Order: sequence, then structure tokens, then C-alpha cells
Amino acid sequence: MKTALLLWLLLLSRAQAEVVLPSILASDMVLQQETDVALWGWANPTEKITVTASWDHRPVSVTGAADATWKIRLRTPKSGGPYVITIQGNNTVLLTNILIGEVWLCSGQSNMALTAAGGVKDARAELPTAHNPNMRFFKMNRRAAASPQNDVGGNWSICDSVSLKRFSAVGYFFGKKLQAQLGVPIGLIDMSWGGSKMDTWLPESLVNLYPETRHSGRTMVKTPWAPNVPGVLFNGMVAPITPFAIAGVIWYQGESNRHYAPAYYQLTRLLVESWRGRWQTDFPFYFVQLAPYRYGGTFETALIRENQTRAMAIPKTGMVVTTDLVDNLEDIHPAYKKEVGNRLANWALAETYHQKIDSYKSPQYRSLRIHGNRMWLTFDHAPNGLIARTGVLTEFEIAGADRVFRKAHARIQHNTVEVWADGVENPVAVRFAFRDAPEPTLFSQEGLPVIPFRTDDWDLGLFKKE
Repeated sequence: MKTALLLWLLLLSRAQAEVVLPSILASDMVLQQETDVALWGWANPTEKITVTASWDHRPVSVTGAADATWKIRLRTPKSGGPYVITIQGNNTVLLTNILIGEVWLCSGQSNMALTAAGGVKDARAELPTAHNPNMRFFKMNRRAAASPQNDVGGNWSICDSVSLKRFSAVGYFFGKKLQAQLGVPIGLIDMSWGGSKMDTWLPESLVNLYPETRHSGRTMVKTPWAPNVPGVLFNGMVAPITPFAIAGVIWYQGESNRHYAPAYYQLTRLLVESWRGRWQTDFPFYFVQLAPYRYGGTFETALIRENQTRAMAIPKTGMVVTTDLVDNLEDIHPAYKKEVGNRLANWALAETYHQKIDSYKSPQYRSLRIHGNRMWLTFDHAPNGLIARTGVLTEFEIAGADRVFRKAHARIQHNTVEVWADGVENPVAVRFAFRDAPEPTLFSQEGLPVIPFRTDDWDLGLFKKE
């Protein structure tokens, strides 16, 4: 017994002396190019840690802190590789097959999490030819926590038919287009959880900062498939990776916040600003507007979309519209994700990488002019004009002072739409695709759907406010 105890103590002391890394720092990873990247982990206090990267062979040393942690920064070169990083302390850790390129975080709920194995048809079609050594995936384990964690499970893998099968399809198509256009390695981090509320991806203190966000956090609908407590996914999944340098974030979420849509803009602003603060960089944040689906409600989804459109005013953000990317209005998970990923990539290519992309912004309502019983709407981001995809314009409604909306007729004049309705002699407001499951036909000449909107701000009486 005494011998066994001594052996156990010896093994424990050796384990405590070893340099240990978080799971996101591993062989096959991609590091952000031309930036100061952090490498960090745990070791004995006062232990000397020396890190040497094969792109410059310059050793950099640091001493372990009193809390047994260490962190060091290396300057990465332009894209390339593969490289090796050697971390020497009381033991040696060797990280191999490392690429330098562009790293993007892919986050949100189920429509971001959905994979080829989960039913994404165009991702399934990619599997036979998926192998791409210049694209790497970090698939993060799902983890909720009551306090900020210092590590989260997951592993890096090279893109192939096995790893792609269970990786975010939206993330994959986004990364595939970036890799093809930029010609650099792409690293993608899948940090998603189906059914998750935005409140859970924020620090709890921020959710409680404003009356509307506080009310959202307190009234989240309880579900068995996702955490229902503000802050727990920030603690368990976001906090552990904030030292890891990224180029930007793509985000697909919102279905689970229909319980209190008025808070969604404020939650989005808090999420973007707080994540940028944690990463200490003003990275771009591109997101997907909710697709049409018959939820069985009234205007809850329309209000989420409205708040998502408002969020485009946050600097360095962009929004993909998906009203045309649904093959079944009874399926909350559209079965095709390639076009979603491509549209997100076009935003990044145009705004982050400054490439010439002819059309990446959906037309957006700008102004209204009323004369008699006619209304004329003008739109931004439609330089070559608008079209009715099926020949007939749909989803327009107008109302007079009685606030009763009636189905409207509409016709296009370049980038202006004339709208009128039988029985509305003095119109004051117009709505377009303002419902749960719209099927609009108004597009730009380049093929992007017009963003749903309304010109009124009338209280819909759906939510009680604090």
C-alpha cells in the first residue's frame, strides 16, 4: 500500500510539472496570419517556458505565473506552412502541421450547427470530394458552465469526408469560398448549439444591464435541448478561446429569441461589442437573417428580422437575407446551406478583404413618398434596378389611419416600387414580407432578395415590457 501511494504521488508530481495546453492549441491548427497570436497554458509556477516556431526559429521565453498559468505572444508571417511549434518546459510539447491563414468563428444555434450528417443536402454532395488540406476545422464540444472556464473540449482536423460530415455546413461553404478566392489556408471554429438563446452567449452581467435584455433573460422558454440560463455558454465555450486570434465571426441565430423580440437588437449589440472587447480586436461580424418558417405565431419572427436589420447599423457588420432559400416552410432547418455560406463569404470578401464583389448587399428600404392613394418606395443597393422574380410582386400590404392592413398591388419602376390597395384611399403605412413565413418575389437584378420591412412603428401588442 505504501509503495502504491508513493508511486501515485510521484506520478502526480510529474503531471503537475508538465506543460499543458488548451485543446484549441494543437497540431493541424490554423493560426491567424500577420498578427500577434497568443499561446498559453499551464505549468509549474516559476517554470521557464520557451516557445520556438519554425517560421522564424526565434525562441521566446516566459516564466510560469504564481497561479500556474503562462502566456506568450508570437508574430505570425503571411499565409503559409506547414510549420512546427516547439514548447519546452520541464517537458516538451511539439505541435506539427500548422498552417498560417485566416481563422473565422462560426457560431449560433441549429441552423449554424446543422451538418451533412444532420440532413444538409448540398453538404452531403460535397463529401466525396471534400478533402482539402488547406482547410482545417475545430469542432468544439458543447459545454455550459456557471462561471468562466479556462478550457473547452474539441479538436482540430483536416477537411475531408469524415470531418466535414459533422461540421457546420454554413461554416464549411463560407470557408470554402474564402479559401478559393483568397488562396490562403482557412481555419474554422464551430462553436454552435442548437436551440441556444443569444442571452446564453453573453456574460450574465451584460444580460442584466438593461430592462429589456433582463426581461429576455428572465423569460427564456425552457427547453430540454439547450441551456436556459444567461451567460452559461459564454462561460463554457466563449471564455476559454478568447485568447485565440480570429479574423471575424459569422453568426446564425434568433429562432430561440422569439419569446421576447424587442430585446434582440440590444442583445446583438451587447454580444458584438462584448466579444470584440474580450478578443481585444474590432473584428467583423456577419450574420444571417431568419429564414421563413410557419411558427404558428403572428409577428414574433417579423420583429426578430426587424431587429436584425437594425443591427446592421453596428459598425463592421453585415446581414444575409434568406427569404428565398427555403424549400419547405414547415421545416425550421432549410435543407440547403451553400448559398447561405456563399452570401456570408461575399460580405467578408467585399468588406474584410476588399475584393470586388458585384453584389453582396440585399436591397434595403430607404424612403417613402405618398400622393393620393399611391405610395412610392425607394431602395438602396439596387443600382441596376429591381425585378419580380415570378413576374408578380407579393407580400405588400398598406394601411390607412385605421391601421388595418390590406393586401396591396405593386409594380416596379427601376429601383422604385409603386404600391396601392383597393379600399385604402389615404394610405399612411406599408409593410413588406412582415410575417413569420413570407414568400416575397422582389429582388435586385443581381438576384438578392429585398430585406423585409415596415414603415410604421405601431405597437403590435405581443409583449409585456418591464
